[in-house]
Amino acid sequence: MKSKGVIITIVAIIAVVVLVIVGINSVPGTAIGYEEKVTEAYSAIKVQEKRRADLIPNLVDCVQAYDQHEYETLMDVVKARTGADGTLSDDVVAEVKEAIHVVVEAYPALSSQRNYQELMNELSITENTIAETRNAYNKTVTRYNTYTRHPIHRFFLNMLGYEVKEFEKLSYDVSADAPTNLFQ
Repeated sequence: MKSKGVIITIVAIIAVVVLVIVGINSVPGTAIGYEEKVTEAYSAIKVQEKRRADLIPNLVDCVQAYDQHEYETLMDVVKARTGADGTLSDDVVAEVKEAIHVVVEAYPALSSQRNYQELMNELSITENTIAETRNAYNKTVTRYNTYTRHPIHRFFLNMLGYEVKEFEKLSYDVSADAPTNLFQ
């Protein structure tokens, strides 16, 4: 009977030792997982900033090209209505106004105002997405820092030779690559 009790005690001690070893070894694994999530979150920010850098100038170019087309079309209409001496009569001005009014009512898609609205909408969506990815990054950094700064975790990380990375949260200042002066 005593040998059975001794065996159970030894097995229990071995089980506790194995659980402690597994628990201690899981600390750096968890830290590495959090570290990878921080790296992934930072990469997501760069992807969104690259998207902005590629997309916004192209959209601005499209809006400007359409503006130029609309301007040239209007100037062609005005030139076609101009008299031989280069002036417009009151009748011609009234006729042009009426023609423009009819065109705008019949074809509202020809107005460049819609292009500007779509550009502003895309700018808003893009900037909001970047803000969301930066916020996600900051949350991930907080999770990593909280984990690695916990006294027990830090003790075991140091004991096992894990080198804690120093990640800092991003500020919400305007980034250097934010689009500015889009129409110059």
